[in-house]
Amino acid sequence: MAHTKAGRQEKDSDKILLSTPVTHSDWRWQYEKRIGRGKDSVKYILDCCKERGLQRIYWRCLNGGQAVYESQLVQHVWDVDLDPDCYAGWATPGRNDFSYRAGRFDTLRAAVEYGHSIGLEIHAWLSINEDDHGWGAVSKFSREHPQFRWVKRCGVPYNSQLSFAFEEAREYKLGIVKEILSYDIDGVFFDWVRTGDIRNEPQATPDGVADFGYEKPLVEGFQKEYGLSPVEVPNGDERWVRYRAKPQTLFMRAAHKLIKGKSKRLPISMMGAHPWYYRWAAPPVICGNLYGVLLDTETWARERLIDEVVPAGNYAPGTTGTPEKAFAANKREVGNHCNVWLYWWLPPTAEDFRKSIAAAESVGARQILYWESDYLDLPERQADAKQLARAMREYVRG
Repeated sequence: MAHTKAGRQEKDSDKILLSTPVTHSDWRWQYEKRIGRGKDSVKYILDCCKERGLQRIYWRCLNGGQAVYESQLVQHVWDVDLDPDCYAGWATPGRNDFSYRAGRFDTLRAAVEYGHSIGLEIHAWLSINEDDHGWGAVSKFSREHPQFRWVKRCGVPYNSQLSFAFEEAREYKLGIVKEILSYDIDGVFFDWVRTGDIRNEPQATPDGVADFGYEKPLVEGFQKEYGLSPVEVPNGDERWVRYRAKPQTLFMRAAHKLIKGKSKRLPISMMGAHPWYYRWAAPPVICGNLYGVLLDTETWARERLIDEVVPAGNYAPGTTGTPEKAFAANKREVGNHCNVWLYWWLPPTAEDFRKSIAAAESVGARQILYWESDYLDLPERQADAKQLARAMREYVRG
């Protein structure tokens, strides 16, 4: 790989690009006794990634509805007031708030500065469709504007999830994009499959179609255009599904304009669903991007609103889903308009790493996203971790 001034890499070999996401708080959780705090913790993480031959890092900017960078819009992780009845992960004795886990500093700025100094790309990972994580840490905007949340077909609103059908919600999310673009990042990664308070699951009907999207602007707009109330047609009616997908496309058009306005070289990537995908509550299986999450990725790719796409790696128990099949499903949606990556759970052994490379080569993927980086250096896996690190380095440098 050759590096530009900003750290972005240009392909100069046939090797598959190795990448991973980083959630700083999860690293702190796993390695609290040796990772350190502040910039030292960021250095530890990125050195660990670099040592293993990883080249492209997706740095998490939002912990659910909270920011881990210097935001003027989103409440900082160290300022959040957790609900008393919150997700057990946030309520662990001695670790009962985000500030313990993240530390009071701008993790994104530290990652960009140090990552570029050692030749890594640092992309901003935005869980753009999420205003809580687990539950108990709802974004300030969602708490103050509950009228902008998703609504189920039965009329019940979601606990945190913001609907892009409201212009105010879209502008809030675009404001986050604007803030991220003030950093010297190497790309923007939109994670669309993280969707807030898990107590609202399942988020789809038994046939895998999204059960949300019954917000007032959508209901009234559909009725005006088709002369029908949405509740008079099946939830999976193609007209109604595509109508509910329009606001997300409006957002992506505006986001594309902002990002490419800063630099046409900044890649826009996204993570979505596939026909075997499921969330925490399974069944149902989510019926792909359009019907399951209301993401019209076919249109996004055709309009060049995205440059790269990766299917998330959850495969419902009892189904035949695999990384290769998920890759093929996303490839059918976007065609040759953008690149598709292979998603792979972080390989625990050198042998599994070699399997991931073979799988990527078999489907023609030029990048692998290894999920998730905080498992790279677990103490209980030290023997395997050393062999894995050696195999990854040898692949990249060999």
